[in-house]
Amino acid sequence: MSTSNLNPVGRWEILSWEQAFDDGRRELPMGEHLHGFILYTAGGHMACMIAAAERPNFETGGQWNASDAEKARAYNSMLAYGGRYEIEADVITHKVDISMFPNWQGGAQKRRFEVNADGTLTLSARLEEGTPQARTARLVWRRADVQ
Repeated sequence: MSTSNLNPVGRWEILSWEQAFDDGRRELPMGEHLHGFILYTAGGHMACMIAAAERPNFETGGQWNASDAEKARAYNSMLAYGGRYEIEADVITHKVDISMFPNWQGGAQKRRFEVNADGTLTLSARLEEGTPQARTARLVWRRADVQ
């Protein structure tokens, strides 16, 4: 795998998201089938949206009058954030301006990147170091054909 020559500009589609825990467990946070993208612009902006492929509609039909359980299911099956990015060596830093998860807003999400032989892109990060939940998250993306 190579970490050189990353030109992230464009749209990338999510292929997989796996979390490997230090105790050997493996987890697919939103299941095996995902829908989503990460978009990088030449001007240094980025946006990311990832969702479970199968998300049930709200029974109420309304966004604002949905039950708390429906809202929780929707939140737990999607991740969305955006902001600016910069690249240094093999790390791409997402400087978060807006996020569905409010704790990320105003912060930086650092991801190690690898450009794989097949042209896919792997972004990985260590999470919750020093806790029983310590793990490595790996997300694999392929460049989208955008017309």
